[in-house]
Amino acid sequence: MPANHHRLILLFLLTFETARRSASGDPNDEACLANLHQSLEDPANNLHNWTKPFFSNPCPGFDSYLHGVTCNNGRVYKLSLTNLSLRGSISPFLSNCTNLQSLDLSSNQISGEIPPAIQSLSNLAVLNLSSNRLSGEISPQLARCSFLNVIDLHGNGLSGVIPQQLGTLARLSAFDVSNNKLSGQIPANLGTRNGNSPRFNSSSFAGNGKLYGYPLGEMKSKGLSVMAIVGIGLGSGVASLVVSFTGVCIWLKVTEKKMEEEEGKISHSMPDY
Repeated sequence: MPANHHRLILLFLLTFETARRSASGDPNDEACLANLHQSLEDPANNLHNWTKPFFSNPCPGFDSYLHGVTCNNGRVYKLSLTNLSLRGSISPFLSNCTNLQSLDLSSNQISGEIPPAIQSLSNLAVLNLSSNRLSGEISPQLARCSFLNVIDLHGNGLSGVIPQQLGTLARLSAFDVSNNKLSGQIPANLGTRNGNSPRFNSSSFAGNGKLYGYPLGEMKSKGLSVMAIVGIGLGSGVASLVVSFTGVCIWLKVTEKKMEEEEGKISHSMPDY
């Protein structure tokens, strides 16, 4: 078969595949976006064009008709729904957007937990869920997203400890969990020194009352220190000795005075010769 025929067949197949994708999008992306829309509340109606016809084909070309959705090669590549007054929760079906590389839901009023299913987003590089009302713990399984280079979770109500596993993310260059309710010691592989400065400075961890360790200070005990307890003990012992010694002195004085009085009585009662 001539080379020109091969080129024509290849061109036909590429055109057919492009047309097929244009007619119907990726079913995983459809499920991802449809369920995310269902789990979120949109009181300001900022997602008015997130309707069913577009879910069935979210990426008809290089761009998407859906607000905040960016496509690449027919798949959802980026989700940026920031500062839209969104409420509700994050759907675990978000993991269906398997080609997602950037997720930004910051500056909304989204509540609930960070779904553990996010660990399935193996291509995720940017995770920004800051300035929401998220609660619960940070899953150590988040470290399975090995391409992560940005994790911004500041300004939420997250509790528990910072997972040690997050420190193993070699590409992580921006990390912020400030102003949450986190506790425990900062993992050494996140706060460790790199030359003369920490990997992430204190502003990344500030605003968590029970979080301690470098680059923050050590946890201050609310109870009495050992030295204070010893000092109190020694002080109590000395005070007891002083009181006891004073009491003995007073007793001796009283006893001596009584003896003098008794001797005086005896001398007066003896007859003169």
